[in-house]
Amino acid sequence: MTKKQEEHLARIKAQFSKEVDKKYRKGQKEHKGNLWLKPGVIQMAKEEAVDQYVYLSVLEEQALSGK
Repeated sequence: MTKKQEEHLARIKAQFSKEVDKKYRKGQKEHKGNLWLKPGVIQMAKEEAVDQYVYLSVLEEQALSGK
């Protein structure tokens, strides 16, 4: 990869790391307990996947409408 590609990847990875940390800590504060011991995680993951699809659809609509 080129130097610019490596730098771009490094920025993405750094931002992702910050976001994961922030989201995990927020979830711990809100829900308490240990995530790996919680029942129903698969259903939570499915709900998150649906949310992601909705957000991506809205972004696509906004891009197509010039917003």
